[in-house]
Amino acid sequence: MTVTKGYRDKIYIIKDIILLLAQYGELNQTSLVSYSGLNLKKHKHIIDELEARQIITKTVLQDGKRTVTIYRVTAKGMEFCRNIIEPYEDLFPRKTSTDSNNLSLLILV
Repeated sequence: MTVTKGYRDKIYIIKDIILLLAQYGELNQTSLVSYSGLNLKKHKHIIDELEARQIITKTVLQDGKRTVTIYRVTAKGMEFCRNIIEPYEDLFPRKTSTDSNNLSLLILV
């Protein structure tokens, strides 16, 4: 059985990526995408953008014919998460499935 996550704003996807990399130290591309619940084709641009802005770093290793891509969070990424994303989430907490259910009950009443 597959557990699917609902819609997440881009800011929360970015926070999830940064926190995963901070928690594990480094992750290969497959693990990063899997643990964060992303689709590589749809969300690769977010990872590339984080790398371009030096929030995360990418290292490409050759293992015979296989190419392994390793991602790590940078100090700038941790600072960005601490100073920008966490205050944002305090002001605008993530919506949960119970939040939308409460709203529908409120409308029906």
